[in-house]
Parts: sequence; C-alpha cells; structure tokens
Amino acid sequence: MARKPSKSSDLKLTNADRIGGTKGKKTRTRTKAKTAASSKANPKKKVTRRKAKKQQKWTFWRVFRRLFYWGVVLGVWALIAVGGIVAYYGMQLPSSDTWAIPDRPANIRIVAADGQLLSNRGKMGGEAISIHELPHFVPAAVLAIEDRRFYDHFGIDPIGIARAFVNNTIEGRITGGGSTITQQVAKNLFLTPDQNYGRKIQEALLSVWLEQNFTKDEILQLYLNRVYFGAGSYGIEAASQRYFGKSARNLSLGESAILAGLLKAPSRLAPNKNPEGAAARARVVLNAMAEEGYISEAEAKAAAIDPNKRIRTRVTGTEYYVADWVETLMDNYLGEVEQDVIVYTTINWELQKQAEFLIKEIVREQGEERAFSQGALVSMTPDGAVQAIVGGIDYTTSQYNRAVTARRQSGSAFKPFVYLTALENGYRPETVVDDSPFTYKGWSPQNAGGKTRGTMQLRDALAVSSNLVAAKLAIELGPQNVAQTAYKLGISSNIDPVPSSALGTTGISLLELTAAYAPFANGGEGIIARVISRIETAEGEVLYNHQPAGPGRVVAPEHIPMMNDMLAHAVEVGTGRKARFGDWPIAGKTGTSQKNRDALFVGYSARLVTGVWVGNDDDTPTNASGGNVPVQVWHDFMQKAHEGLAVAQIPGGNVRFDNQSLEPMTQRPQEGQRRNLGDLINEIFSR
Repeated sequence: MARKPSKSSDLKLTNADRIGGTKGKKTRTRTKAKTAASSKANPKKKVTRRKAKKQQKWTFWRVFRRLFYWGVVLGVWALIAVGGIVAYYGMQLPSSDTWAIPDRPANIRIVAADGQLLSNRGKMGGEAISIHELPHFVPAAVLAIEDRRFYDHFGIDPIGIARAFVNNTIEGRITGGGSTITQQVAKNLFLTPDQNYGRKIQEALLSVWLEQNFTKDEILQLYLNRVYFGAGSYGIEAASQRYFGKSARNLSLGESAILAGLLKAPSRLAPNKNPEGAAARARVVLNAMAEEGYISEAEAKAAAIDPNKRIRTRVTGTEYYVADWVETLMDNYLGEVEQDVIVYTTINWELQKQAEFLIKEIVREQGEERAFSQGALVSMTPDGAVQAIVGGIDYTTSQYNRAVTARRQSGSAFKPFVYLTALENGYRPETVVDDSPFTYKGWSPQNAGGKTRGTMQLRDALAVSSNLVAAKLAIELGPQNVAQTAYKLGISSNIDPVPSSALGTTGISLLELTAAYAPFANGGEGIIARVISRIETAEGEVLYNHQPAGPGRVVAPEHIPMMNDMLAHAVEVGTGRKARFGDWPIAGKTGTSQKNRDALFVGYSARLVTGVWVGNDDDTPTNASGGNVPVQVWHDFMQKAHEGLAVAQIPGGNVRFDNQSLEPMTQRPQEGQRRNLGDLINEIFSR
C-alpha cells in the first residue's frame, strides 16, 4: 500500500514525466515552479488577495442596499410627516360633512321704467349668470390665461405647483402662482386671502372635495360668478356692466379678453383707468387663446385692441344717484335682502339722460362766468312718480346727492307756502298788499336791489317776489302757521318758525321742495315722492307692487285756482318769464338765497313738476339767480319732456283773479297782532 503524501508535500514532475515534454517548455516550467515556490513561501498573501476581491464586491452591494433601505425609510417618514401636516391643517377645517357652497350675496338689480339697467347694488355688484348663457369665448379666455389644464387635472396641478415652488424659493417668499381655478374657488369661498403654506394645504384639500362633488362646468361657473374684477365688481356680469355697460351675454371677443386679463391685477389693469395696460394684457390673453386652439391667429389679431385707440368703457352716469337713493329705501320695502331681486323704478331713461346732459352743459357753458360749479334736477309726475334725478354733474368725482340729500336755502321758492297760508286766512289773489319797508323786532328785510313798489295785488307781489310782502304776511299770519302749511304739503325738513323763514332761509332738499309743489299741479292732493314701482325676485315673484297712497287732500279746492293763477302770473310777467315753452300752461316760482349762494326754479305743467338748482358745494356766492340759469335748464328740459304730448290745462288754470281789487292792507302788522278769516271779512264789509 503506497504511502499517502502529506498535505505539505509538493508534487514535482520532470519534463521526462510529462507526455510530449520537450526542452522548449523548460522556461514555462521554471516559471510555474517559481510561482509555486513563491506561493509556498507566502501562503497568507494569496488568501488576502482573494478576500480583498471578495470584500470589494460585498461592500458595493451593501452600500446600494443600505442606500435603498434608508431611502425607503426616509420616504416613509416623509410621507408620515406630510400626512401629519396635512392632517393638522385639515383638522382645522370643519368636518367635510358640513362643507357647502356659501350662498352668493344677494344682488339688487335696479332698472328704469322701461327695463333699462340703472345699476346693480349689493356686495357683488352684479347678478349671477349661467355659463351656458355666455359666448363660448368668455370662459375660453379665462381658461387660456388662468388654467390651461383645467379639464385635465383633479383640482390640483402638480406641474403648476412645482413651477410656483421654484419661483417662490428663488424669491424667498410666497409670490403666488400654481393655483388652479378650482383652488381659487376654494380660496374665495372658504378661506382667507393669507399667503402661507398652511392655507395652501387647506386649499388643496377643499379643491379635491370640490372636484368630487361638482362638475368642471359647475366649478367654472362658480368662479366666473364670484371672482373679483375690480371696481367693486364680483363676477363676470358685474364686471361687464361696470366696464362696458352691457350684459356679459353680449360681450365681444376683445372685451372678453380684457376682462380675463383683469384677473391678474384688477386695479392696475382696469380698462377705465389704464387702457394701455388693459389692451396689452388683452393681447396676451388672445395669443394664449390662439395657442390653445380656442380661436385662430387671425381672430386673435382682429380682436386685439389698437394701442392708439382708447378703450370705450361705460361712463358712470347720473343714474347712479338714483340707484343710491333706491338702495337706501330697500330696508323700508323688504328689510334685509336675502335673494337676488329686480327693482323697477319710475325713472324715464330718456328724461334721465336729458336732465344729465342739460345740467352738465349749463355748468360747462356758464359755470365759470356765473361762479357756480354744481347743479341738480328733480322731475316727477303730479302724483309723485319721479321721472329723473340728477344729484350732481359727475358721480365719479362726487357721490353726494344734491337733489335728495343736500339741504339748501330755497329763497323765494318757499313763498308759495306763505301765500297759501294767506289764502287759507281770507286773502285772495287780488287783495291789495303793501310793499313798503318796515322793521320788526330789529329785523328790516329788503327786496332784491332795495326797490319798493308801494301797494299792489297779492298776485303781483308773488310775481315780482316781494320780500317785504312775504315777511309782513308771515308776521301777520304767524310763522308757525306758515311752517305747518309747508309740512302739510310735504316739506319734512325742520323749519324754524321765525318771520325770516318766509324768505326761504330754511334748508330744504330739492326733492321735497319739488314734491311740495305737486298738489298745485294735481288739484290739491298731497303726494309722497316715489321712485320704486315694483320689486320682483329673479324668478318673477312679485314682492312689492305700488298702490296709490298719500295724505289725501292738502289744499282746498277753492284755493287751487287761486294758487295756480298767482304762480302762472309769476312765469308770465314775473321772475320766471323765460320758463314758458310752446302753448303749455305752466306755473312756478324762482328762488335765490342770501348772497346768491343758491339759485332755484320749481315749476309745473299738468304733466310734470320739475325743480332745478345750481350753486357751489362750499356755499360760496354765485352770480346766478333763479330767473336765469335754473329757468333756462327748466325750460329746455320741460320742452323736451313734453314733445308729442297733448297740451293740457293745469287745474283751475283758466280762472283769473285780476279783475277786481279788495281793500289794501294799509298798515304794517303790529307785533303780536294776528288776523283771521273772520277779521278780514269784517274789515272788508264793515266799511
């Protein structure tokens, strides 16, 4: 049995032992032998190299696996952190079961008698409108510039958010951007306008909820009806009416682009304030629409606004004064308005614009020369239905209503109330009165220009606007009785019962003064000036319909012909001569306050009662008087208003009281002395 070699022994072979061995292989054999010998001499070095090679492979995969592992771990923790943050801000929102679209604040649509829009009032500035009522390019313009992927995303646009994140990071603050239309709806309906990441998270949650509960068209409609377009206009209809004076249903492509461009910066890009900026932004919108395929490039080019032409926007007219007045009355008619309503007014649109034109023109033409800067006009039918109200020359620069709110001295336009009181106490138009100077308790009134005329008929005293006669009558009859007569006819301002009040020193609004003349035009019935005829809901349900009402008879039938004779005489031979037009019987009275601060004329036909005032807001004197500027405006307005109407006589206007004279009032009334109707009759017939 052969002996087994030890592990340490080395098997050695000679060339002679190898098959085919030759001398030529001697070198290779020596090399291997040398290597074997080296391995034997350094066995640990060989093992180390093998382990090193194996260790290198193991380290690479281990690093890869560890990176992958920790990446997953960090990702999970990141998701947990994000989920925690979302949950934290989500918990600050009410339960999703209670989420609901807030009701849109009610809109008050105020229209003229013929349906012409005067103004929209309420928090939104306009009514809601269905997206299907709009031209197709209106929503297209908004989508092209605000949210091109609206119909593709789920309420959140990751691409937009990423872009916004980069921009915000570069800027070092939240500059906006990245919000979809759905997110903007969520922000407008549910959240505050704060710019922070917490609010953006809540916005995203609400956006997803909106997308799950509403269609895309419904969300877009919510947006178009509630987004802010500037100038107090929320919603596309409000903006269209505000800037272009038309319904959004009738917008052109160019106008749609202007409104869509407004959304970026409503105040800065408003077409009525920055037409160049609005036009430039509109071109951006049109190009975006062309890129998205909503319109062709030719259409975009055709609709672009010429930068050399001013954008035509709606001019805020004097009908806004009417709307202001109507808005203040709504509480009396409906209380709190909780739904969209349409208020039909008594306003005649054509007469309103005519009145506006005349007031503006008279200020432009004569204002500088006669030192007045403002004007006002009120016109109504004899039963109190207001046809036109102009509260100033420019609503944009001043919303103060000089026709309804302002209380100005009426001057001699107040005297008809003094003369009616005289008639009620036994005087007649032909009664002789004394136009001579006097002093009463230190007060010495004077006529304009200081002239006196001696004795004259009562009707002549009113025609020439004698201050002396009016003052004597007030003292004799009692200032408190004159005040009561004024109250009875509709004056609501407080009248100080002193003799000077007979000369129109009390502040009275043009509206109430004009309304107080209406009983003379309608035969003696008191009226309450009205501007609202009917109120309906948007669905047509009638909430209010005017029913004739008033204080009843306030002037005795026998006094109506007398008053109309005297007031007609004032426009025939007196200070109101220039008021006459055509063949229409008219009557009225001029008024000029102290130092010519106010100039008025109030007159009437059988069809209309109209009052005109000019003056200055700062109460500085003018060079105008009731017999020139106001009469001119009154004449032009009434002439236009009566075109095409059949001539009608004012009540009792065919009766004259200038044929006979009664005994004159020969002595000035003494202090504290009063005379009643019985005294007058006794005095007349006792002689």
